[in-house]
Amino acid sequence: MFAYYLDLALRSLKRSPGLTLLMVLAIGFGVAASMTTWSVFRAVSGDPIPWKSSRLFVPQLDIWGPDSRKKGGYTDISDAFDYTDALALMRDHRGKLQSAMYQVSPSVVPADAAKHPINVSGHAVFSEFFPMVEAPFKYGSGWSAQDDQNRSHVLVLSDKLNQKLFGDVNSVGKSVNIEGKDYRVVGVVDRWNPQPRYYDVVNTGGFVGDGAEDVFLPFNTAIDVGMPNNGNTNCNEIPKEAGFIGLQHSSCVWIAYMVELDSATDVDSYKNYLDGYMRQQQQAGRFNWAPKYKLSDLPAWLDSEHVVPDDTKVSLLVALGLLIVCLVNTAGLLLAKFLRRSGEIGVRRALGAPRAAVYAQFLTEAGMVGAAGGVLGLLLTGVGVACVGWVLPKDIAALARLDVSLLAMTLVVAVIATVLAGLYPTWRASRVQPAWQLKSN
Repeated sequence: MFAYYLDLALRSLKRSPGLTLLMVLAIGFGVAASMTTWSVFRAVSGDPIPWKSSRLFVPQLDIWGPDSRKKGGYTDISDAFDYTDALALMRDHRGKLQSAMYQVSPSVVPADAAKHPINVSGHAVFSEFFPMVEAPFKYGSGWSAQDDQNRSHVLVLSDKLNQKLFGDVNSVGKSVNIEGKDYRVVGVVDRWNPQPRYYDVVNTGGFVGDGAEDVFLPFNTAIDVGMPNNGNTNCNEIPKEAGFIGLQHSSCVWIAYMVELDSATDVDSYKNYLDGYMRQQQQAGRFNWAPKYKLSDLPAWLDSEHVVPDDTKVSLLVALGLLIVCLVNTAGLLLAKFLRRSGEIGVRRALGAPRAAVYAQFLTEAGMVGAAGGVLGLLLTGVGVACVGWVLPKDIAALARLDVSLLAMTLVVAVIATVLAGLYPTWRASRVQPAWQLKSN
């Protein structure tokens, strides 16, 4: 029976090619716009580490007080740490895994003196950073806690920088010259570039396109050699000393921090620790306001930092609005098309066809329009994903991907949306009175 309805639908669509083309174009453009913007929104709003995000937390400490928030227009406490607090929390070590980190941008000096130094990007972190974020290693591993304490000159390379310096070989144990000092390679990370870059949203803004981190260095070693911060620095007062040393001795915030806590009990214990730490600092005379702190899990942290750009949300809403307009127009065209066949419907009903048969026939026809519109939508979605950089920032647009799930969703949305748009026209067509149509004819 379904094959019969398909044949009837195909004949009907062929009888009015102009109207059919108009409906297919409306569905194709509407679905393509929605799926293109959805591909971007899906990329930027997804959980970067879903199997572990509920166990990763970002602490915040109010070290500037309410007056600085009034003066600077801030509505909440700082989202980064100063050097003093970052080292204190690392020293107390109340989490399962934890790491303070700051952004660096040193120069790698090639072994060949004829080549120019290579500017690279990366982070100074502690050894627990790698198991905490579950960075995948191609060769070797991260350094040890002893290396942190000894301020060892070790580093982890990205696979991309490893290939540039050594080719596609295991470089563990080899030496890399950074800013005139030799560092021993202990590991090579295998193509790892999480989006958003959740472990340091403060300095990266969340999204950094296809640029993976080039190097990771021990935090204490980077401080020891005076490797300057290349990320954001916010101060409520001018440091009393100049340079990088002055930054370390100031209350300026520039260090990101993340801790892993495995259970609700661990979370409560860590909150109690933060409360005690802040009260201890207050009693020491560091500040005179009521202690305030926050501890946010990773999803809440990303939400509070507004990692998903407003542009993508607005674009998605506009595209969905366009799809609704297209569906309304398609419903109007289907209604006109179906009611124009009232005589045919009346004859079928008079010969004993039930309303369910009319429903099946016309919904099948609507589904065929949706399928054709979906095929067109697939092509237009591909074009849209390729051109999304014209309307959105490049770092965001680069995240849009055309994969099997997106293609399947495009086709499914097109068919379902068109069938839904055809419900009212089909209902109206099924209500045609056979007697009226037979008398009028």
